[in-house]
Amino acid sequence: MGKIIAIANQKGGVGKTTTTVNLAAALGVLEKKVLLIDADPQANATSGLGIDVESIEIGTYQLVEHSKNAPETILKTESPNVDLIPSHIDLVAIEIELVDKDEREYMMKKAIAELRDAYDYILIDCAPSLGLLTLNALTAADSVIIPIQCEYFALEGLGKLLNTIKSIQKIHNPDLDIEGMLLTMYDSRLRLSNQVVQEVRKHFGDMVFDTIIQRNVRLSEAPSYGETIIKYDASSKGAANYLNMANEVVQKNKQAV
Repeated sequence: MGKIIAIANQKGGVGKTTTTVNLAAALGVLEKKVLLIDADPQANATSGLGIDVESIEIGTYQLVEHSKNAPETILKTESPNVDLIPSHIDLVAIEIELVDKDEREYMMKKAIAELRDAYDYILIDCAPSLGLLTLNALTAADSVIIPIQCEYFALEGLGKLLNTIKSIQKIHNPDLDIEGMLLTMYDSRLRLSNQVVQEVRKHFGDMVFDTIIQRNVRLSEAPSYGETIIKYDASSKGAANYLNMANEVVQKNKQAV
């Protein structure tokens, strides 16, 4: 049975989509079957996997509103072993449309239940907010990865996210775990980056991944070509970081079985 992992942080620009796309690609390289669900109306994960967002007619919107069965919303990608449920700007409307629905927090969970056995990992790229879409993703997930940028305001808003996770555990999803906190955009030359790493490790200990994602020009360039870092430059520091992270996720889940 596949594991469902949401990648969430309501703070924008922390490397959330970069992490989702490249972790999916790295797990694919490790011969794991992966489904990426783009649950962000900005659709950056969709374009980051080389899919033309304008051409999307069926995707996460139809999945969540249950107008299509989950298998009908899946696209193949050029990334080995990685499938995608794409997003489109239309997804913005789903938050309003779900408001009056019964069990609105469980729409995604119900929709993807049948996909669990088809994949080793299902990754959900969440929007940078704590709205209904993110709530749906966290209710559907087994665990959550929280990317944290190695910058001054890194811990700002983290308390709010952890409180949201706690309330979801209490009300909607008692089995939701924190898969780990991932330090991103690390620059070893900056004292501030090192301070943030120390601070986060001091506060959260084992909850923090050993792998740190370093600032890397190639990693920033890859999405503009619609490619993962592994396809764009497999020898780059960014590719090595995400392969290490994928190995860490696989090892952690082997131990948990």
